[in-house]
Amino acid sequence: EVQLQASGGGLVQPGGSLTLFCAASGFTFDTYVIAWFRQAPGKQKEAVSQIDNSNSKTYYRPSVKGRFTVSSDKAKNTAYLQMNNLKPEDTAVYYCNLRIGIQDYWGQGTQVTVSS
Repeated sequence: EVQLQASGGGLVQPGGSLTLFCAASGFTFDTYVIAWFRQAPGKQKEAVSQIDNSNSKTYYRPSVKGRFTVSSDKAKNTAYLQMNNLKPEDTAVYYCNLRIGIQDYWGQGTQVTVSS
């Protein structure tokens, strides 16, 4: 059974940092893309970043490029999203995602709130 569990969210002041974790199980971790999405209140879910574990290629949405870093530890079946210089507009519930064929799998989400 495929399972994704996101954690690491919290309340942080503008300019602060957080690291999100996505613990994965039930599939061959090092052959798939793990993506991070976020959804702010009243807004649609949007892709934030992703890492292709087969070749380590990464993607970032322009608004987070240079501030966020996505990575993974294949030995631990865990993906990470290091978020630096956080801004109030980064406030959202963050989800990790896996797509196998046409099937999407989602973690439960972790709240990130950036506020002074």
